[in-house]
Amino acid sequence: MTYMIVAKTCTGCGACEFECPNKAIKEKGGVFAIDPAKCTECVGSFETQQCAAACPAPRTCIPAPAA
Repeated sequence: MTYMIVAKTCTGCGACEFECPNKAIKEKGGVFAIDPAKCTECVGSFETQQCAAACPAPRTCIPAPAA
């Protein structure tokens, strides 16, 4: 599983990018996106997902739906 950023609620503040231990978050067109190939949900590094913990906008960094 991976996390995703909901573009319509992302404020573009960049807080999540700096907290990601895998460097999976990058800015694209003024909105941040998570590379699912790099996202490990912080397993092995932290007990909680750092993008979600750092995000000031509620329900913006969320689990991606199953494919």
